[in-house]
Amino acid sequence: MCLYCVCSMHRTSITSEAPRFILKVVSGSYLSSLQLRTAGMSGVLLSRQLKMEPSENLSVGVDPDATPTPVALDTAVLLLGAGVTAVTHPLLYVKLLIQVGHEPLPPTVGTTMFGRRVLYLPGFFSYAQHIVKVDGKRGLFRGFSPRFITSAISTMVRSNVKQQVELLAKRDDLQTSLKKVVKETTHEMIIQCLSRVATHPFHVMSVRCMAQFVGREVKYSGMISCITNIFKEEGVAGFYVGLIPHMLGEVLFLWCCNLLSHLINTYAVDDSFSQASAVRSYTKFVMGIAVSILTYPFMLVADLMAVNNCGLAAGLPPRSPIFKSWLHCWSHLSHKGQLYRGSSFFSRWVPVTSLPSIEN
Repeated sequence: MCLYCVCSMHRTSITSEAPRFILKVVSGSYLSSLQLRTAGMSGVLLSRQLKMEPSENLSVGVDPDATPTPVALDTAVLLLGAGVTAVTHPLLYVKLLIQVGHEPLPPTVGTTMFGRRVLYLPGFFSYAQHIVKVDGKRGLFRGFSPRFITSAISTMVRSNVKQQVELLAKRDDLQTSLKKVVKETTHEMIIQCLSRVATHPFHVMSVRCMAQFVGREVKYSGMISCITNIFKEEGVAGFYVGLIPHMLGEVLFLWCCNLLSHLINTYAVDDSFSQASAVRSYTKFVMGIAVSILTYPFMLVADLMAVNNCGLAAGLPPRSPIFKSWLHCWSHLSHKGQLYRGSSFFSRWVPVTSLPSIEN
């Protein structure tokens, strides 16, 4: 995986330890920004495979007379999205607990490759083993049901939107024009925002179910209890806490990724280069990694706002202050230098001088 980093958004200056910062951020932030896009992209690839021309299908051993129905295609996309969601859920569960600042395991003292003394915090595997020890293997899938619904809706919407954008692209003769990219991105942004509005309540439920691990609560034990408690205590607005930063992050990701990919493919990749088409096919993927670093703080703030002041220990003092708004949350994290908290799964460390509080 290529490691691109937009370090200008980070509060600290770029030092000799920048390569470690890149590894630290990319391992988690890219998954966070693309956790729902992955299933959608996989669905698009699957739909392309199923819609291949007969001559192409012969090369992969598919019956040329077999034409997939829309229902069969949608079912296949949904199943693929469900598989991706199930595989990535433990990763995102651990990331969420790290985001809310839950550190149940003690760190170990070590040194970086530059000789700096640091405290290494437990990585994903150690954290996952702790969850299994406390809740069993099923505990790794706490909050999976609402997230599955979120993923299913998002996967279908993104797959259909991608197909519509491709149809619009075929009608446009200016295949490389900036105007075309802006038009497609605007169309995709509108649908993506509507999709986020539809799925955000389930995201809030999933986050709160997972955050219960911190205080061992059972307040949000199922879909019905989640809906009942949120509506009773916070009203309809409770289902949309953290919506604004989440939507801003996704919109920023979409525009930056599409525009940067277009500019690079148009002006940086020379047509005379023999591998130009191959390079262009990977440009958006690489830009996704880079831009996800820029947008990660938005996702972090959105998740923290979903938990803040909802009756769970993870969102109440002393573990977390009560935030008046998402801007207050952002300001607090920025002041503490923690806008990228939870962005890494495998290489987590802090300076010895800032020893984190370890919970019993």
